[in-house]
Amino acid sequence: MSRHLLKSTFVIGSITLLSRVLGFVRDMVLARMFGAGMGMDAFLVAFKIPNFMRRLFAEGAFSQAFVPILNEYKTHCEHDEVQHLVGRVTGTLAVVVGIITLLGVVFTPGLVTLFAPGFIDQSAKFDLTVDLLRITFPYIFFISLVSFASGILNSYGRFAMPAFAPVLLNLSLISGALFFAPYFAEPITALAWAVAFAGVIQLLLLIAPVKRLGLLAWPRWGWRDSGVQKILRLMGPAVLGSSVAQINLLLDTLIASFLITGSVSWLYYADRMVEFPLGVFGIALSTVILPSLSSSYVADSMQRFGRTLDWALRSVIWVTIPACLGLALLAEPILVTLFQYGEFSVHDTQMASLSLLAYAFGLPAFVLIKVLAPAYYARQDTRTPVRIAIRSMITNMFLNILFVLPMLYLDIEGAHAGLALATSISAYMNAFLLYRGLREQGVYQPYPGWLKVWWQALGGSLVLSLVIILGRQQVGNWYVLGGQERVTQLVLWIVLGMASYFIVLRLTGLRLRSLLQLGDENDIKK
Repeated sequence: MSRHLLKSTFVIGSITLLSRVLGFVRDMVLARMFGAGMGMDAFLVAFKIPNFMRRLFAEGAFSQAFVPILNEYKTHCEHDEVQHLVGRVTGTLAVVVGIITLLGVVFTPGLVTLFAPGFIDQSAKFDLTVDLLRITFPYIFFISLVSFASGILNSYGRFAMPAFAPVLLNLSLISGALFFAPYFAEPITALAWAVAFAGVIQLLLLIAPVKRLGLLAWPRWGWRDSGVQKILRLMGPAVLGSSVAQINLLLDTLIASFLITGSVSWLYYADRMVEFPLGVFGIALSTVILPSLSSSYVADSMQRFGRTLDWALRSVIWVTIPACLGLALLAEPILVTLFQYGEFSVHDTQMASLSLLAYAFGLPAFVLIKVLAPAYYARQDTRTPVRIAIRSMITNMFLNILFVLPMLYLDIEGAHAGLALATSISAYMNAFLLYRGLREQGVYQPYPGWLKVWWQALGGSLVLSLVIILGRQQVGNWYVLGGQERVTQLVLWIVLGMASYFIVLRLTGLRLRSLLQLGDENDIKK
């Protein structure tokens, strides 16, 4: 089982790596062409609102409720019944999200007022955000269906195509910025149209593989269908749970809209850096283990359930601790290398690096949440994560006020970094409560060998940190380097840091076989 999970995680991670690399290219293009000014702030808000809806209804609550039910149907029902469920869910989802999309387009000014009230007193920025949001909002309709199709494919072990779909969004945005922006009176508008177009082509990409599974059913309204009702019952708490994380992000945007121009963009570029390891590893791991945990639960195989979760948690420790330290130590060099060209200034780099330091601190917690939450959703328990998420959201709101307001009052530059730090601290609280809940419920019991895992990860990370610190001293001032030299030096020291980390792991006894057989106590003791 672990061998299959590792292979699937590698497949998704590799494709996601391609997407993230293209995402870096995209952000480099956007930074060079649009910088961190009014237009970029407006676009990021106009894109973040439908993205909020996507993560809330599509990738969030819907996927968490749909995948366990689909696995239940696969296990206990004939193929015709599974196809019937898919058709009813397709029709119901399309109608509900279609209505939400129409309402969003009609009430766009109200949405901007709600999510970015700081723009109200800046009429040009407010009007531009409204115009862009009217174009981007239909993205939620298409991407919801994309997430639905992805859930089907992932449940059947077809991970590659759903993982590839985000690549099309990045390609669309890059094309919009480079080739179409000059043809618009307001060049940033090209990015809004690129988002809308990406939703369409991502959906077209996934239709064929769903058809090959024999599940491309004709959409039908099925609100009263028993399977749909079961999904809806699970979605209720899941919507609230998913909304908590998204509300936290939007609260950050809301508060940032009151800060100096550029704050929204500085948070965005820092968040993009953290999204790289989170997407390549964290989301890939979460995507793989949810169907596996769900199948184990349906088959009443709690031993396999526990082995899968233990394998995932060890993987998180081995990967995220060095990634966290590497991002923190290389925050400024990374941002200089990727973004400081054209309209993106030295000041922008310095401000974005502050928020990247704060986000990097929270990386292990962000990934742990992605791994721990599926252990609840797979058992069709959507209520417990909601209660935990609400407590974390309240903590985040309190910390936002605690960190940001004094800096605003004292007029200290860098208040936006307080938002990122609050997000990271509240994420640790969320992860801890999820873990404690699984232990108290008797669902998870750590397998032997965890002390060694911690020593390997911390010892290797210490060596990695020393190598990177040496590299920064050798390079000196990154700001005076040319573009090619920046890239060369950054890649060199990242590679050397990673190599030193894996050498330590190897010297301390970590073998590939240990990754494949983590549930085998005898292997772990070796």
